[in-house]
Amino acid sequence: MRMFKRFSTNYMAALLLIDGILIQLALWLSIQARFALPIGQELRPEWINRWVYVPSWRMHLAIGILWLVSFIVLSVYMPRVIIRWTDEFQRITLAHTLAALSLAGLLYMANIELARLTYLYFYLVALFFLLGYRLALRFWHRMLRSVSSSVARILVVGAGRVGQELVAEFQRLAWPGIELVGFLDDDPEKQRQTFHEIPVLGKLDCVDQIVRSQQIDEVLVALPAHAHSRLANLVMRLHTLPVRVRVVPDYFGLAYFGATVENLGGIPLIGLRDPAIDEVQRLAKRILDLFIAAFGLLLAAPLMGLVALAIKLEDGGPILYGAQRVGENGKLFRMWKFRSMVVDADQVVPNVGQVDDQGKIVHKTATDPRITRVGRIIRRTSIDELPQLFNVFMGEMSVVGPRPELPWLVEKYEPWQRKRFAVPQGMTGWWQVNGRSDNPMHLYTDQDLYYIQNYSVWLDLRILWRTIGVVLRGRGAY
Repeated sequence: MRMFKRFSTNYMAALLLIDGILIQLALWLSIQARFALPIGQELRPEWINRWVYVPSWRMHLAIGILWLVSFIVLSVYMPRVIIRWTDEFQRITLAHTLAALSLAGLLYMANIELARLTYLYFYLVALFFLLGYRLALRFWHRMLRSVSSSVARILVVGAGRVGQELVAEFQRLAWPGIELVGFLDDDPEKQRQTFHEIPVLGKLDCVDQIVRSQQIDEVLVALPAHAHSRLANLVMRLHTLPVRVRVVPDYFGLAYFGATVENLGGIPLIGLRDPAIDEVQRLAKRILDLFIAAFGLLLAAPLMGLVALAIKLEDGGPILYGAQRVGENGKLFRMWKFRSMVVDADQVVPNVGQVDDQGKIVHKTATDPRITRVGRIIRRTSIDELPQLFNVFMGEMSVVGPRPELPWLVEKYEPWQRKRFAVPQGMTGWWQVNGRSDNPMHLYTDQDLYYIQNYSVWLDLRILWRTIGVVLRGRGAY
């Protein structure tokens, strides 16, 4: 599929090289603009020599390293991820701003003087270059597709959970030059049905006939893990046809996170249990956690004192409530919250647990009689979760991640749901900004897996930004 070639390693390496050249060019142009434009000239002494402002090779090297590290940490160069132009531009702007702030701090600590106007020019010119040439690339690719009459016709084998997720993602990206023709599935109940407006055309035995009749260019196999034994037979039937075949892993049925492919003497080795977060990402995440936890505790200290007083005055019970939760790698820890329920709330859990229409237990409800008056207020505003900043500071939690779960609920997990413990559990996460308590355990695990599969520091920052709006609206909090 041609679109994937755009996001190959070679393509990303070329982007990295062009970024480096444009950043250095932006620095040189900014220095020239500082002396060529009339803005700010009245602030410059007549005797100053313009060459004082020419950066040394050390500054060029430092700028190159800062921008490279910032772009890598915020996952600007991710060949496996196809993103919309708005997401790409936001990611580049954030990475560029982070690098620029790091440069300012480095110049200050090294006592190196750089004119403020030159710094401002550099920030704006470099950002214009970085965004401008990527926008030009997108227009170029779109123009090539518009003049080309070829449209990739896609057949999805498997109309189950994986296949439907795949089709939904294609539709979300709205990638031009691709036509989703239909599904194939052996389930009799799915025949002649449509999923995401895409019809089921028949069973797997008809794959070669449908490829010919529908003029299919590419077959995407999205079968559940237990059905992959049929893959060899499927590939053999398509062997004589001019069609590409790709396999979509069943990440609900496999212990699968960001598979890697290595080569051993011509033998491909596929890594399925590589760490969900690599060491660089883990370090960046921990630094972000420590900064937010320290700053948050300092900023929220007066409010936390008032809440503690209100809880004590209401019923005289404990201020904090610590409950066991399941953390990263299944490790148990005590998660702290401001107490928002009556003192003996744990003893009446069976009486308030409800069963939904799918037979699953929902352990949080908006009408829970155990919640106190103060508790209802601090829950609605999520103030009750502020003590978890101590958990973050101690390394037991992260600011962003899957929500720590109750041990008795984890015992009811299916095997694929346990993959959510592959990363640090968080105060907020992809689930919280997409429904919070409105989504019970068995529904939000899919969103936790999405977070793990697509993890980046940029995604953490994006979730934090969306969390602010969710908390202010009080949506799904009780």
